[in-house]
Amino acid sequence: MRRGFGVGVILLLALGVFPSKALAQQAGSGPGDGRPSRSRLGQNYPNPFNPETRIPFTLYDEDIVNGRALVTIRIYNLLQQLVAVPNATHHPAGDVPVDGLAYTSPGSYEAYWDGYDKDHRKVASGIYYMQMLVNGRPVQVRKILVGK
Repeated sequence: MRRGFGVGVILLLALGVFPSKALAQQAGSGPGDGRPSRSRLGQNYPNPFNPETRIPFTLYDEDIVNGRALVTIRIYNLLQQLVAVPNATHHPAGDVPVDGLAYTSPGSYEAYWDGYDKDHRKVASGIYYMQMLVNGRPVQVRKILVGK
């Protein structure tokens, strides 16, 4: 009986039934001028992946507040625990975590995740979620699949 319950929960999570709302509520509020964000978090590629993936995202004019947009991308497990923060690619600050990272112009950008958690351990195969925040506001949540 217990096994069936676990399979059902995993099926609901795989179908995307409830994690995105909880992650969006967990983000809280931050700086900004109250304008809605048009930012877009693209689907990572490849997906599923092993051992690394790229995460595209787009910023628009409306996202630039006081000359910059502060972008955060986080990776969570199914229990909604923070697993990792991917690094920016081709950012003027270098290969740094996308954690409140300032972007000064609209455009298409990319982050990189090597499949390791914040404690530098390889993550297990399974379903993870990536969340993007712009100026402290949740923009989008997408599913990531890690395969071995």
